[in-house]
Amino acid sequence: MKKGKRQVDIIVISDVHLGTYGCRAKELLHYLKSIKPKIVVLNGDIIDIWQFSKSYWPKSHMKVIKHLMNWLSKGVKVYYVTGNHDEMLRKFEGFKMGSFQIVNKLVLELDNSEKAWIFHGDVFDVTMQHSKWLAKLGAVGYDSLIGINSLANWISEKVFNKGKLSFSKKLKNSVKSAVKFINSFEQTAADIGISNNYQYVVCGHIHHPEMRLIEQENGKIMYLNSGDWIENLSALEYHNGNWTLFRFDDSERVAMLNLQEEESDDMSIRQLFNQMLTEFKLKTS
Repeated sequence: MKKGKRQVDIIVISDVHLGTYGCRAKELLHYLKSIKPKIVVLNGDIIDIWQFSKSYWPKSHMKVIKHLMNWLSKGVKVYYVTGNHDEMLRKFEGFKMGSFQIVNKLVLELDNSEKAWIFHGDVFDVTMQHSKWLAKLGAVGYDSLIGINSLANWISEKVFNKGKLSFSKKLKNSVKSAVKFINSFEQTAADIGISNNYQYVVCGHIHHPEMRLIEQENGKIMYLNSGDWIENLSALEYHNGNWTLFRFDDSERVAMLNLQEEESDDMSIRQLFNQMLTEFKLKTS
């Protein structure tokens, strides 16, 4: 018997990095197929334009795009919040077509008149602001390390029957803990959110999924980070007045292996995609 899709009011995903070798598009597609959201927030770095190459765009990456387009064809509201790896889209802020919209930041009205302030988060990154070339170089190195990590995991599991490794996560966490980057990022986001009377601040960018209440002298706020679909395979969900953090685990992986491909109306999705491209060219020319 086919399992029904979970009803979700809002989902927030970020740092998918479609177009890179580290992207876990198959797992993301399985997750997207398992839910039925009313609002979708793509919170930056969905397509990695920094490292985009025509020579690498697998079918699994295109299937993610097609699934999002399928939601749009059904009237699901989709906000694309720009990030640093897709920053070229920032000049198109305000572009709308149907239920799709490009924004640089977003404030959503939730239950009980609460407000969630949503943005990618790279505005707080000193490296991004002052040494963009260094950040881009680091991104290429990070993606290469993810590739090496994938090979090491295959050898560890298939040859030695050992568990998975995570070179990149250990390296990244050790560096960021040394400079207290994550804590500073979270505190800065909380400071600004509290000063603007928001109840939630929702970010991505640092690939560190988190849900925690931050209390300060002048107020408190719930800090939320959707993580990424490179290592953590995580997303934020809002339903019936509550936020939860979804993590793709081993049970999801088993279900993914048993999942049969769903039929989709490729023609209607293709027509919507072509229409979007036409509207986009007209409004940006």
